[in-house]
Amino acid sequence: MRADILPALPLVGKYAAEEAIQGVAADKRYFYAINNTAIGKYVRGSGKKVAAFRADNRTPLIHMDGGMARNGKLYCSHSNFPETPMVSSVEMYDADTLRHTGSHSFGMDAGSMVWIDWHDDSWWICFGHYNGKGGEPGKPNTMTTLVRYDRDFRKRGAYSFPSALVTERWDGMTASGGVWGPGNLLYVTTHHAPEFYVFRLPDAGSVLETVQIVASPCEGQGLAVDAATRRLFQIQRKERAVYEFDMTPLLRVLKI
Repeated sequence: MRADILPALPLVGKYAAEEAIQGVAADKRYFYAINNTAIGKYVRGSGKKVAAFRADNRTPLIHMDGGMARNGKLYCSHSNFPETPMVSSVEMYDADTLRHTGSHSFGMDAGSMVWIDWHDDSWWICFGHYNGKGGEPGKPNTMTTLVRYDRDFRKRGAYSFPSALVTERWDGMTASGGVWGPGNLLYVTTHHAPEFYVFRLPDAGSVLETVQIVASPCEGQGLAVDAATRRLFQIQRKERAVYEFDMTPLLRVLKI
């Protein structure tokens, strides 16, 4: 692991988004701000809101978190946080209209689902654990787990995060945002630390390898990456805003 913490990336955009409380997703033209029960779709560059979803009696969702956009669909993690025992599901939407189109329930599984991504022909889902509110007895936040599934959500592997880093820097919380990005690396935020982390899969064993820590003006939570334009998005929940950063300095350090 690099011992230094890189300075914050250059800020290239900042957009007001009332839903920017839990997560963010992005595609070529839009970003999607996510809160517990609602999603807003916004035009990249202008911040114009063009679509919205809000939970109702038909879709009684209580805690959406991370999201990702793929092939015209938006996928959002969902759990019963802070209730226990933990139950989780993936909620699916038409990315154009934000109409809810489906759900896949994991029930009681590896923890509280906090984010989902698609990479290397697989689904990657992070199940969080907490030392305080929303946690389960005997299951500290070091049990936060990244699980790999095939396209039909059949488990194909799992990884943990470095326990020393989790204990020292995550303040009892979990990996609240994550996305695969340039260099086949995993970019992850915690709940409220003003930084994010770059990990890679290990050559052997089950613990992700820390590559870099990067400072950020945003305090954790949602994270999205558009590799094509070298842009990274984070939410700043206290401002109800989405920040857009230029990843170029980081990718230069990572030699990508």
